Amino acid sequence: MSKLPEAQNICLALTGASGQIYGLRLLECLLAAGCRVQLIYSAAARIVALQEMNLELPEAPDEARAALLARYPGLPGALTVHARMDWFAPVASGSSAPDAVVVCPCSMGTLAAIAQGLAENLIERAADVALKEGKKLILVPRETPFSAIHLENMLRLSRAGATLLPPNPGFYHHPQRVGDLVDFVVARLLDQLDVPHALMGRWGGQKAEDRGQRTEDG
Repeated sequence: MSKLPEAQNICLALTGASGQIYGLRLLECLLAAGCRVQLIYSAAARIVALQEMNLELPEAPDEARAALLARYPGLPGALTVHARMDWFAPVASGSSAPDAVVVCPCSMGTLAAIAQGLAENLIERAADVALKEGKKLILVPRETPFSAIHLENMLRLSRAGATLLPPNPGFYHHPQRVGDLVDFVVARLLDQLDVPHALMGRWGGQKAEDRGQRTEDG
């Protein structure tokens, strides 16, 4: 009997940039795909989530896990929430590195700290572990415009092996609501993680006559 593939182990970090909706939608999709998710979020992320989404993220990990599982009930994935200063969390060590680390959204402060090799909290340490262990590190920088310092930090990280994926939605899929724009970005993240999804169709997968009709209709 063939062995079933083991579920992916993904570390997802939310920082204090605008765009908490991207990270939380990614969390939902990862759990729906059966992934094991280790979640970390900063104090600033809690403030932004409340301001942007009217969502209270409890500071205590056990309370946060219960609240998020209640928000996304019945999904097959497994969720663990770590405190941002929990140095005994598995993601703090290369001996237990996750398959991938995603910082979504990624503030410029966190991006700068990772670029300089700092590890003053668990988010920065998890990213550092991913780089040193050759694991996938995906950063979703949510800022505009970028300064030269921001761009230099991104270049440094790209050269170190990180993937920079700014949340820049396309419009060729004819979005009808904000959720369609969010799903465009989350779909790209899931592709980078090799997590199957059906958030949107693939380029070239639509029949030519359908594309032509849609163009004629405006």
